[in-house]
Amino acid sequence: MQNVLLVGAGKGGTALLKMLVETQVMKTAAVADINSQAPGILYAKEAGIPVHSDWRMLLTNDIDVVMEATGKPEVLEALLKEKKSHTIVVPSSVALIISSLTSEKEQLINRLKEQTNKYSTILDATNDGMIVIDASEDIIFINRVAENVTGNMRKNVLGRKIREVIPNSRLPEVLYSQKPEYNQEQILDNGLKIITTRIPILNPDGSLRGALSLFKDITEAVQLAEELTNLREIETMLTAIIQCSDEAISVVDEHGRGILVNPAYTRMTGLREEDIIGLPATADISEGESMHLRVLQTRRPVRGVRMKVGSSRKDVLVNVAPVIVDGKLKGSVGVIHDVSEIKTLTAELNRARQIIRTLEAKYTFQDIIGESEEMKLAIEQAKLGAKTPATVLLRGESGTGKELFAHAIHNESDRKYNTFIRVNCAAIAENLLESELFGYEEGAFSGAKRGGKKGFFEEANNGSIFLDEIGELSPQMQAKLLRVLQEKEIVRVGGTKAIPVNVRVIAATNLKIEKAMTEGAFREDLYYRLNRYPISIPPLRQRKGDIPALSAHLIRKINQDYGKYIEEISSEAADILFSHDWPGNVRELENILGRAMIFMHPSERCIHSSHLPDFVAKRQAVHQIGINPEENLPSLSEAVEKTEKDVITAALQKFGYNRTRTAKSLGISLRTLYYKMEKYEIANISTQ
Repeated sequence: MQNVLLVGAGKGGTALLKMLVETQVMKTAAVADINSQAPGILYAKEAGIPVHSDWRMLLTNDIDVVMEATGKPEVLEALLKEKKSHTIVVPSSVALIISSLTSEKEQLINRLKEQTNKYSTILDATNDGMIVIDASEDIIFINRVAENVTGNMRKNVLGRKIREVIPNSRLPEVLYSQKPEYNQEQILDNGLKIITTRIPILNPDGSLRGALSLFKDITEAVQLAEELTNLREIETMLTAIIQCSDEAISVVDEHGRGILVNPAYTRMTGLREEDIIGLPATADISEGESMHLRVLQTRRPVRGVRMKVGSSRKDVLVNVAPVIVDGKLKGSVGVIHDVSEIKTLTAELNRARQIIRTLEAKYTFQDIIGESEEMKLAIEQAKLGAKTPATVLLRGESGTGKELFAHAIHNESDRKYNTFIRVNCAAIAENLLESELFGYEEGAFSGAKRGGKKGFFEEANNGSIFLDEIGELSPQMQAKLLRVLQEKEIVRVGGTKAIPVNVRVIAATNLKIEKAMTEGAFREDLYYRLNRYPISIPPLRQRKGDIPALSAHLIRKINQDYGKYIEEISSEAADILFSHDWPGNVRELENILGRAMIFMHPSERCIHSSHLPDFVAKRQAVHQIGINPEENLPSLSEAVEKTEKDVITAALQKFGYNRTRTAKSLGISLRTLYYKMEKYEIANISTQ
């Protein structure tokens, strides 16, 4: 493609420039004009074309054609003198002629396209299919109806022989015999039946030009004729269905007069047919606006409108829809629901939802994110424990995911198709906890339901019960829970009969139960029952290598909850997250990410350090090692131990608390590392 330099960006030059850009016959390399505000200069800047006030600075060896559009002889003369040997200079008069001819050509082409599109639109809008072939039997036109009927797209058949597309077509016979065929039946390969007329097309001099086929799909018409024969039977059947329906139905004609009500309508409203048929649609309304009349006016359905009907002023909900046949409004049909029945059903639905929320176990081990050695060990222990009927005690700090483990253990066990109930022992008042766990008999206390009530242990029979915050139980409740674990039976509040239960108990606590035992706050015998299969879930500060995967998972979750579109977290923000000690564990991580994402601009896609809360962003990565000269100097052994502790802590943080990699980097065995971590209590260090 040749490169063009346009000299002169006035009115004429601008017209030339637009012609060059739009036609793309040649590439506009640059535009020159002494006026920096010339319209062509401004247009070129918007189009990304280089501009300059001195054309000499743009006349390089790459320029093949120079179009002079200033109309100044001295500029043309200078261009002719300084142009390169291979460069052609086009004077302004010639350039304007080229522009004019090109413009006329474009106009003619556009007019031709408009005419062609007009005729194509007209032919596509007809209800008849149309296929035209030329004298060589090649398809030269097919309209949209023909595409739909034959199943052949225009772009796939134009230029192909008619017999390749429609093997049983008789257009070639009509082409050569030059005798038309009218209203002939034909069955296409796709099974559709058509009525077609085939006509030869001749030139004014009588020579053969092609052939035309006009056809109509009569498949539906044939089917409709067959269906009409059964119309009376269908009408009788529909009437029977309406009459037998338990839904109250009323129908009015296009003038708003009643034409049909079914027995269910009569039972609900107390109105008879003679009170409705032939009367205005307002006849049955005791309070409210007629929805039939509104639908007839708007031709739009209405749903869930409250009103009162009949002499008893029955409170109902009304759904009304228009009846439109072939675009004509024929009336409307209404379905009426008794609100009192809906209230009962709604209460039952809410109760069912509450039960489902209580019973369901939502998570599996696939939902627990963690690749650290500590977390893998906890997961493997949980999977193994899930296969046994033993009581499981989940131990870990708040926010480590104890409830996820409880769900996953239930779903991994052979009880997964039975009930799973979650109980937060700290969230239920002490005076209510016993009746909630073990149920109560009728009359056990004032306000007790008639017939009594099952407790959580009975509801979870053959399933699992998750007792969270088990350390918060009072000594009295601990004794009763111990009996359930030992005897596998419960006694309802106010009852004397022991009820056997087969329940798998999964308990969880974030307290040091051993300390509570020494203080007399927790029973030793219950502890040994619960601690049969303990699983320790590591805090987040001990598995910081899982922070990237956890962050990615939480970002996806928060995106769905808050309608955000955050994609990633920056490296500097990730470093800050690694340096934090996470006393609130994964729950705190979710909270911090959620707070950051809430205040981010909708266009932002990456979490940076500036988005994090100040109390996290300002934390130090590690403790600084130093000695205050005003304090007493430590002993050498104390200084060595402090340094060793700081080095081990820094190494653990560097490797995301991966103990294997940390031990290898420090040149010690994994057993030695565990020993020193226990000695210095590194696992419990907080840098707050």
